[in-house]
Amino acid sequence: MADSASVASPAPVLFREAPAAGGRKIGYAQLHSEKSLNALSLGMIRLLDGQLRRWAQDPAIACVVLHGAGEKAFCAGGDVRGLYEAMRRHPGSLPNPDALPFFAEEYRLDHFIHQYPKPLLAWGSGIVMGGGLGLFAGASPRVVTETSRVAMPEISIGLFPDVGGSWFLPRLPGKAGLFLALTGASLNGHDLLHARLADHFLRAADRDAVFAALATVDWSGDAASDRQRLATLLDSYSAQAAALLPASKLAQHAALIESLCSGASLAEVVAAITAHRSDDGWLVKAAAALNAGSPTTAALVWALFARGAALSLAEVFRLELNVALHCCANGDFEEGVRALLIDKDNAPRWQPASPARVEAHLQALAWPGAVHPLADL
Repeated sequence: MADSASVASPAPVLFREAPAAGGRKIGYAQLHSEKSLNALSLGMIRLLDGQLRRWAQDPAIACVVLHGAGEKAFCAGGDVRGLYEAMRRHPGSLPNPDALPFFAEEYRLDHFIHQYPKPLLAWGSGIVMGGGLGLFAGASPRVVTETSRVAMPEISIGLFPDVGGSWFLPRLPGKAGLFLALTGASLNGHDLLHARLADHFLRAADRDAVFAALATVDWSGDAASDRQRLATLLDSYSAQAAALLPASKLAQHAALIESLCSGASLAEVVAAITAHRSDDGWLVKAAAALNAGSPTTAALVWALFARGAALSLAEVFRLELNVALHCCANGDFEEGVRALLIDKDNAPRWQPASPARVEAHLQALAWPGAVHPLADL
């Protein structure tokens, strides 16, 4: 029997290539950390980035599939426990030398997925949160199922909806993006279709059948044409999922959300959301999360929405890197993770969100080498 110390740990991302029609291949990338709900570590980011870039350059690869191990999650977010330890090791450091590579390389990967030159199918069953949505949002096509549970809950940990959230959330219909960013409200697969953050609703149980059917597609090598071929295949599975489509709270409350978030100031919007009385548990929970969340996060959401709607995706990622690293030094992020995940007392001691404190998060940092790590996006 092998000594336990000599047994290699399984890779946190598994890659395989499967043969397809016409001598082409499908590349499969599986986030393989089921115990942590496939939470994204720096090691996973580096493995994914390297392989996705190799597949992008390989003419034999017709399509790439990104999915999570197990039935519970696609990806439950970034490794915030690891970031908590980085903040503890380097209190107040700007930029934090351990957090910098995580955020910079995560954002670079997310940006690449948004620009991917081939069909990249993201199978978003189960939990898709935070950094998981960063991977999912830029893929094409994006599949959700009856088990999908999606959120950007950074208000509860003192961060902010990053991973491109400052770009894609302001572009959601109406005021939906602002409401979701401020409340961390949970979404289902139908909500994502309504918000145009997903393209197809399928049954979770059909995953293996869909993956097998990819081998039969007459891939052309032209990205636009192949995306259409893939959409046709996925649409052929949609009818049998129709009975499982949940009601969309986002659609049901669209007019109310528009009204609650129409204030001219953050204070007006927060007051409207938290003062609203409803028998709908989804709205009640959303208001409670905002009321209990970090005031600095709420203020950053407001500031970033004002900027992000007018910026390119690359500019947003560069701005978010500044803000994320300021969050690692400001105390609220560390305190939020402590209260929610470390001590689990659910009693974070937030700092006041003064205008000067918020504005400081938006200022450019002095980067090592005097060059922004994402300058080349």
